[in-house]
Amino acid sequence: MTKPDDLICVGVIAGAFGVRGEVRLKSYTADPEAIEDYNPLTTEDGSQSFEVGILHQIKNGLSVRLTAVSTKEQADALKGVKLYVPRDRLPSLPDDEFYHADLIGLDVVDTGGTTLGQIKSVLNHGAGDLLEVQGPGLKSSVLLPFTRDAVPTVDLNRGRVIADPPDGLFPE
Repeated sequence: MTKPDDLICVGVIAGAFGVRGEVRLKSYTADPEAIEDYNPLTTEDGSQSFEVGILHQIKNGLSVRLTAVSTKEQADALKGVKLYVPRDRLPSLPDDEFYHADLIGLDVVDTGGTTLGQIKSVLNHGAGDLLEVQGPGLKSSVLLPFTRDAVPTVDLNRGRVIADPPDGLFPE
């Protein structure tokens, strides 16, 4: 039995696409079409499993066929369902690359050891990754650039990143 911690979310079903059971899929893999290489994909609780067959690229995603989905109504019912793959089926990464799932929840400390918060999510709006940091001393989330200058150390074993944020990003 795969534990939820051993699963990585690789995509989400965004709704029906057409009338024959095709779905719009948002792929979270580096190469969107590589999601097909990780078949079968499962729901987080493991209750459903799907083989994904890519039909074509569409705006903001892929048009795909899922096994056992043949009607628009079945496809509509899956809207918002996240699809997962066991971590051991993903390729290992170079030392300076990380899966987003591994970063979420890590403590963020500054170069002096003061805790700044925790990583809530990893965002990318086109200009590079941003770490969304939340913490008790913050009125709202802070977006920390995920660059070598701003985050010189990622220590997955100790569950933290060491940050050297630009001046003024975090309250004094």
